[in-house]
This record gives sequence, structure tokens and C-alpha cells, in this order.
Amino acid sequence: MKKAEYVNQWLELFPALKELEAAELDMLKSVVSFKQLAKGEIAYQPGWDCSNYLMCLGGQTRVYRSSESGREILLYRVATGQTCVLTTSCLMGETTFPAESIAEQDTLLAAIPESDFNKLMAMSVKFRSFVHDNYGNLLSELILLVNEVAFSRIDIRLARYLLKVADNSNTIHTTHQKLAMDMGSVREVISRHVNEWERQGWIDSQRGKIVLLDREKLNEYSLNTI
Repeated sequence: MKKAEYVNQWLELFPALKELEAAELDMLKSVVSFKQLAKGEIAYQPGWDCSNYLMCLGGQTRVYRSSESGREILLYRVATGQTCVLTTSCLMGETTFPAESIAEQDTLLAAIPESDFNKLMAMSVKFRSFVHDNYGNLLSELILLVNEVAFSRIDIRLARYLLKVADNSNTIHTTHQKLAMDMGSVREVISRHVNEWERQGWIDSQRGKIVLLDREKLNEYSLNTI
């Protein structure tokens, strides 16, 4: 695919950029580059410099933290049409990346170099508004995660997570181990809850996927605050 085709795809996914002044948009088009990540490829590791403002044009990356014992917790995913809140934070705060990021699928990213990002932030009200709006929305989601981890039981968090990520056919393509990693828990704990909900007929746990059979019951359970 030629750069012009990538640019068109980029602007369609981030239409707010079309509202920039002509000179600003021309500058963006001249400096943007497009990076391909293969599934499983590392995007960032803790301590890496953030040299680009990144926007996802296709695929998905997973941003997570790992403990010394090897346990992981999912912070967020960057999917098509989204930006990376931690990369933005690093660029604005001139810090290094504080987590780990890996491509869960073959992923295409639009990248604006740090120097050009800073120039546009200084000169363009509309670009600055675009960045701040995206950053604010994603930061709010991250704060919700912190609240969930700090104050919600793992079974409540798991029920909410399954309801959130299920596709249109009420299916989640995952494993108990992967769920444990996303939840910051261990497989045995996740399996205990999944098996209990399967016994009650709320879900069907199969190899590599979970099907929600009774969303209403699972939703009622997810609202339990006791």
C-alpha cells in the first residue's frame, strides 16, 4: 500500500485531524510514518523512550504491567481508531514508558515523531484539543480500572469483563490463563468462578473460548456490591 493510501485510511479513522488548518495538516502528512507490528511483536518495554505519538489504524496492542513474580494485569488495549494513553503521557511529561506493550494481532500504526508532535502541540489549538480529548477519555478508563482493582472482588470484575468483551455472538475467544493475566489473578481462581457459572448454566466454557448463555444472570451478579 502506498503512503497516500495509508494517509487516507488514517484520516478516515481520525476525522478530527481533517479540521486542522491546511498548513498544519500538510505538516502532519509530511512527517507521519506508518509502522507494521507482527502479532507477538513487542511495541514497548518499561524504560523505553517514547519517540512517537501513536495512532492505531488496524489490529490491536495490549498494554500491561508485570510483577516480579511474573503475574500480569491488563491496563488497556489500543484498538483500531485509538491512541495510546501512556505514550501520550510520556511525550507530554518527557518520561519513559512505564509498562509493557505487545501486538495481539498484526497491527498498523501511524507515528508522528516527538519533535513534530511538540511543534504541533505548541502551534495548533485544534491538534492540542484532539490530543487532550483522546488523552482525557483514555485516562478516565484507566482510573476506572484502578478503582475496580482496588475496590472490587475478582469475581465481580471477571463477570463485568466477560460482559464487556463478548462479541455479537456472546463469545469471548480466550483461555482461563489469559483471563487470569488480564485480571491480574491466577488461573486457579479464574477457573473456579468460570466452572461455577458454567454449573449454573450462565456460560459455556469450551477450549479456547467462553460463550455467555445467560447475560441477564451474569449482569445481575456483576452488580453485586456485597
